[in-house]
Amino acid sequence: MDDGERDSGVSLAELIAALSLGVDLGLGQPMEHVLRECAIALGLGERLALDESERLVVYYVALLAWVGCHADSYEQARWLGDDISARADVYSSDLIGINKARFVMRHVGAGDSVARRTRTGFEFLVSGREAMESMHGTHCLIAGDLATRLGLGDAVRAALLQVFERWDGKGDPGLLAGAAISQPVRLVQLADVVEVFHRQGGVDAAVAVARRRSGTQFDPEVVECFCDGARELLAPLSDATSWDAVIEAQPGLRRTLSDARLDAALEAIADFADLKSPYTMGHSRAVADLAAEAGRRCGLPEEEEVRTLRRAGLVHDLGRLGVSNAIWDKRGSLSAIEWERVRLHPYLTERILSASPVLAPLGALAAQHHERLDGSGYPRGLKASALSRSARILAAGDVYAAMCEPRPHRAARSPAEAADELRADARDGRLDGEAVDAVLAAAGHEATRRVMRPAGLTSREVEILRLLARGLLNKEMARRLGITPKTVGNHVEHIYAKIGVSSRAAAGLFATEHGLLAGENEENQQPILGASPSR
Repeated sequence: MDDGERDSGVSLAELIAALSLGVDLGLGQPMEHVLRECAIALGLGERLALDESERLVVYYVALLAWVGCHADSYEQARWLGDDISARADVYSSDLIGINKARFVMRHVGAGDSVARRTRTGFEFLVSGREAMESMHGTHCLIAGDLATRLGLGDAVRAALLQVFERWDGKGDPGLLAGAAISQPVRLVQLADVVEVFHRQGGVDAAVAVARRRSGTQFDPEVVECFCDGARELLAPLSDATSWDAVIEAQPGLRRTLSDARLDAALEAIADFADLKSPYTMGHSRAVADLAAEAGRRCGLPEEEEVRTLRRAGLVHDLGRLGVSNAIWDKRGSLSAIEWERVRLHPYLTERILSASPVLAPLGALAAQHHERLDGSGYPRGLKASALSRSARILAAGDVYAAMCEPRPHRAARSPAEAADELRADARDGRLDGEAVDAVLAAAGHEATRRVMRPAGLTSREVEILRLLARGLLNKEMARRLGITPKTVGNHVEHIYAKIGVSSRAAAGLFATEHGLLAGENEENQQPILGASPSR
């Protein structure tokens, strides 16, 4: 950590390890595939007596090698249907020659009708094959760029540019072969494949695939090293989780990031996550900046809550990596099953970040960006009483930013149209009115003269609803507000009609769920005469 800067408490290793959990989802593998691959590669490095600097390269190459594989998910989904399913199938065989042709035949146009699949096949032969062959180079460049932005140095970046080369020289871009390929890369290449085969078929399956691809995809010396110690190398993978072991195995001195460096790293990761679809480029930064400025306007403490809110905005869509672009980029209506997968992505964001005790609170907030005050949101259907001020601001910021961006099923809304939709959501009780006002002000819209309240309640009706929720009788409310009991009674009737309830308790629950009690002044918070003080 740099001198004079506050310690964030987050190490670069655990941040990248958390990111690797999202990469797992994009590869069609269970979470911690990359962590287990890293553990295997480090074990091989120890057996081959690599020095600390080489093991450091092994460590970060293992965690980042496949981080760019989602960068052209849009193109992959166009040709292969479900891009995640296709990536999962990559492990099934050594993809050269006839095996590569079979892979293409299995996946080009997958999920379409026979006629459409045939048309896609012809289009692929004309223009898609060349585009697909260039993808590995794109993946390497993306991973190398991210490593540079994370401050990992030239050795890690150089190694990441080689991860799709092969021992036999038939890899991508096909410039290197044999021992010319970085040794850390050769360890990671083997570890990646044997982890999958070990998980699916045990030690014997892992040894068999290593020997089968020795001298073609893999370095024969590395294969022999693995086969000689396979049981010892793979034994730790039987533990329930590899998280702690991999974090503790980081070569060299374990350093934590300053707040400034963590913010910069999260910005890099946000940009990386938004590559998932051309429709989401820049979305996470837009949400983060809107939410942070709105938080300031709402009076959140700058050093703590505003910074946390901006960070949650940066990582809120990491879970999108776990959903196929065949869904994200679909131009037509989504099926019920597709909607269920979409509704899962905020939960995946939380799962990705939950492995780190320091990042877990960030994930919990980020996962609420699709929740709504009336309980109509997802993934958990939380209502207003369970949503913090920060969560409400994040939700409003996400809606506004998304409305101003194009999506496959619609054009981008104008800022005025987006503002109107946000205000409508606030009037209908889905979004918090204060949060909407703050987000719109942050986006440069003039403040509306009338404060938006749920169900069309007036300011006087909100005052009475607050007192009603606290158990005051009509006469007590009249005395406190300086109006007649009859007038109070009329207001109560109108309130009940507007919010669709018929009892004080139900009215109080509505007030709680829509955050209307948070604005009470001290007078309205005084205990009711005759009631026992709360404990």
